Amino acid sequence: MPRVVIFVDQPDWHSRRLKAAFAARGADTIVTSLRECHFRIGGGAPAVAVPGLDGALPDAVLVKTIAGGSFEQVTLRLSILHALDAMGVPVINTARAIERCVDKSMTSFLLARAGIPTPPTLVAESDRLAERLLAAAPGERVLKPLFGSRGRGLARLAPGTPLPPAEPYAGVRYLQDYIDRAPAWHDYRVLVVGREPVAAMIRHGKSWITNVGNGARCEAVAAEGRLGELALAAAAAVGADYAGIDLIETRGGEFLVLEANSMPAWKGLQGVSAHDIAARIADHVLARAA
Repeated sequence: MPRVVIFVDQPDWHSRRLKAAFAARGADTIVTSLRECHFRIGGGAPAVAVPGLDGALPDAVLVKTIAGGSFEQVTLRLSILHALDAMGVPVINTARAIERCVDKSMTSFLLARAGIPTPPTLVAESDRLAERLLAAAPGERVLKPLFGSRGRGLARLAPGTPLPPAEPYAGVRYLQDYIDRAPAWHDYRVLVVGREPVAAMIRHGKSWITNVGNGARCEAVAAEGRLGELALAAAAAVGADYAGIDLIETRGGEFLVLEANSMPAWKGLQGVSAHDIAARIADHVLARAA
């Protein structure tokens, strides 16, 4: 019986669905937090201790969430994942992929480097550079936290608009061209598992921020064609086994990739998809474990 660890900060709808999917496939699943793991170097046992495994290593690890904390705490949690990967445990997603996706500047760099269309972006600590960009901009820019999700902290800035205080953005200015879709605000989420886009949806927003948590209405679309191709390419560019890829469509019909989520939520997507997403993820994890 394969033993799979699901790392999640607080057990939730997603972890319950995943645990049931693994159980249906004969896998023993442990749901725990990376906060409960530790290094124990020397003594002959594996260097990483995971609760519930009696000193053994899991057959695979699925990372659903990583708790926030101090720089040192988050570094330790990522180091646990790096170490498990180094010891041959399939880690989905790896710490390296998570680091690339959490840091929006690195995501944008890797997308552009792979030739994947993404909006023009400036990322800097310098307010002088950011203000110069805004003053010369032909249109609005979107200011985003470098680390952030669910639409929190997003701000639209018109040319010449004063920058908001730097503190809420941890002193980093991430500015991206605003892609106008008014009044029909919408974007796309594609879930990639392995090398397959398994499900996709349009998020129809009540405002320009189209996250499901902000009240967006979800509508299923086919995860194929240019939409599926770009999602697959984006997941590969950041090195993710599974990912939620966010795309936006210009008025001219071109798709641009905005972000890649290495620990995506899919409750909204599951509500409109005919696919059992947890089952697809479980199948992929167990195939990697084998």
